[in-house]
Amino acid sequence: MKKQSLWSFLGILIVSLFLITACSEDSSSSSSDGGNTDSADSGDKNTLVFGRGADSVQLDPSKVTDGESLYVTNQIYDTLVRYKEKSTEVRPALATEWKVSEDGKTWTFQLREGVTFHDGTDFNAEDVVFNFERWATGGEYAYYGYMFGATEDNPAGIIEKVEATGDYEVTFTLSQPNAPFIYTLAMPPFGIASPEAIEKHGEDYFKNPVGTGPFVFEEWVKDDSITLSQNPDYYGEKAKVDEVIFRVIPDNAARFMELQSGSIDVMNGLNPQDIEQVEGSEDLQIIRRPSMNVSYMAMNMEKGPLKEKKVRQAINLAIDKKKLITLYEGIGKPAKNPLPPSVWGYNDEIEDYGYDVEKAKTLLAEAGFPDGFDITLDIMANPRPYMPQPKMTAQVIQQMLKEVGINVKITENDWDTHLSKTENGEHEMALMGWIGDNGDPDNFLYVLLDKDNAKKGSAGNYAFYKSDELHDILIEAQTTMDKEKRTELYMQAQEIIHEDAPWVPIAHTTPPLAANKNVTGYQPHPTGSEPFNFLDIK
Repeated sequence: MKKQSLWSFLGILIVSLFLITACSEDSSSSSSDGGNTDSADSGDKNTLVFGRGADSVQLDPSKVTDGESLYVTNQIYDTLVRYKEKSTEVRPALATEWKVSEDGKTWTFQLREGVTFHDGTDFNAEDVVFNFERWATGGEYAYYGYMFGATEDNPAGIIEKVEATGDYEVTFTLSQPNAPFIYTLAMPPFGIASPEAIEKHGEDYFKNPVGTGPFVFEEWVKDDSITLSQNPDYYGEKAKVDEVIFRVIPDNAARFMELQSGSIDVMNGLNPQDIEQVEGSEDLQIIRRPSMNVSYMAMNMEKGPLKEKKVRQAINLAIDKKKLITLYEGIGKPAKNPLPPSVWGYNDEIEDYGYDVEKAKTLLAEAGFPDGFDITLDIMANPRPYMPQPKMTAQVIQQMLKEVGINVKITENDWDTHLSKTENGEHEMALMGWIGDNGDPDNFLYVLLDKDNAKKGSAGNYAFYKSDELHDILIEAQTTMDKEKRTELYMQAQEIIHEDAPWVPIAHTTPPLAANKNVTGYQPHPTGSEPFNFLDIK
């Protein structure tokens, strides 16, 4: 941050006055080469301050699913491959090249030599084996389970073994082909961590992350800030800024004021109504992230009336999505599928339920609830990139459902609590959303709606929707390498999901970020986070 906050400025002024006074008082004893107080020794760093709405949950990427955690860990860790700057195509990272067997079950990677972790230990094939074997030990590594089909009975999932077949060669043997495998390896949760650091810090490793990425972890002040410094030994493009500080400023408007004052350089969660002001400013710029997300209301199919398909369909019919989308003020489009239109395999032939109060009442009566019922809706307190105003969204839904006799009690949770409650299935209905990780339909449909991921404690399927018919289609799509065939299967999958109605899909957004104009090189990635080593402050 080149612009200093008012308090920082005052602090510097006070220190400067003190130094001037001290020099003046001691001027009689100064030597001819003494008394140089130039800023060369002042420690003035080129610091980028990123303002965001919530803190990270953990800094061990393998144990988290939330974007706030992965935003930070994406700077600290490297994966075997990384996404290209503007797409979900992959490029070399810790692996320099790779090949796959004809049956799609064996993947062999050549690893980069001369790489060191931030703790000074060398990176090699055994470190990759260590990390994958660690993730394959249990349910706390949620993303591993989501992406590789791990279960309680088979915690390794489809990865039969990972072997160091040379000092800098690692070979994966899969039990079945997995079409998205190479793209999945680029996801931030699969960042390679230092085995020595994991063993040294044990349960506290999540507060002491050590990777090989472009930035080194320095400090975490819970609910306030996380500080990273440039990794001078990074093998790739070295960071252009000396330091990155992630600051938590929960309120969107307060965060925007800090951006205008110059105390932060970039912010996410810009209120849609502030976009015009940013666009008209000489000092600020809008950065629009490509849309690859969905916001939705999950209906827990293990709870009361929500077990009934007609009830879930009625709730879909009772919500006027055209009215709801006005809360997005131009940055969102109504959703009718869990898959966003930007991801291949999207089924545009599906007709949304539409807004029909009388039909909703009829379905409720047929389901045995002619007078409606009481229910709770859990929401997150902080805005998310896919839902800029969660509380107002919930209140509008509350009013709409009241029209059909459903009385909604809204429960607002901090982000950490919201994740915990929904992963454990404690909710009835819950607002939630998802930003795609690897550009593959599997990452939305299998992760969010397959029965494999409806496990309490680590659920990604917050509707606890368990359809054997859907499961068979999604698994066939995972193991089929033919993209045309996969597209057909995902089209079928969306038809089944639409009929069973485990969600009310709400919107797909183009989340805006705002930045000072002196920030250059910011290329927002569709997956929701991007490495900051390309950013600079002019």
